[in-house]
Amino acid sequence: MKVRAIIPAGGQGTRMGGTVPKQFQVLRGKPILHYTLKTLEESGLIDSLVLVVPKNELENARADWLEHPAIVEQVVVGGEKRQDSVFNGYQALPADTDIVLVHDAVRPFLSKEMIQETIQVAKKSGAAITAIPVNDTLKQVDGSGKVERTLEREGLWRVQTPQAFRYDLLGEAFRNAQKDSFYSTDEGALIEYLGPKVLVVDGSEWNLKITRPEDLVLGESIAAKLFPEI
Repeated sequence: MKVRAIIPAGGQGTRMGGTVPKQFQVLRGKPILHYTLKTLEESGLIDSLVLVVPKNELENARADWLEHPAIVEQVVVGGEKRQDSVFNGYQALPADTDIVLVHDAVRPFLSKEMIQETIQVAKKSGAAITAIPVNDTLKQVDGSGKVERTLEREGLWRVQTPQAFRYDLLGEAFRNAQKDSFYSTDEGALIEYLGPKVLVVDGSEWNLKITRPEDLVLGESIAAKLFPEI
């Protein structure tokens, strides 16, 4: 079974501030992306991956990351939105791919267990996403900042990555979404829109998505715990 990954790193990270895209910002002396790729390679579960980056970062990214680590076989340009970027990565995958794993470049603290379980569930059912139950109270708020109502949190989950899919199913979901001009913020929703079931795999609060300056502070602590050798 051939398992290949798509790592969307095409965002500009405007919420982080500065001119350096968030995936290339430094955490304990290494770019955030370093930790993501290190875990994927050391899992031993990924045959190769496609890294998707902003157009203006393409040359530098190829120089820095192509075959570093060895599983990075291609570096391609992203699109206008995340969905476009992941589709660009999908098109670059070899046709003999069985399972596609998609993981955000700025979630550097995924675990081997998450990778393994999403792959196994996707192999059996077609689609698997990592997520964690919502514990906080949720409010629906209007454009003026006024609370409209409190939402029932039972049954609600916060979606993370990695997410894994059978190659042919993900391709069908992309084509269906393009036909209907449907856009979503994660690939699991594309499968939902197509119709097949999507199963949830337990994620982790440590599987932090680094998007704001304060996330870097938390990331420093987590990186020190998970990567003491760096």
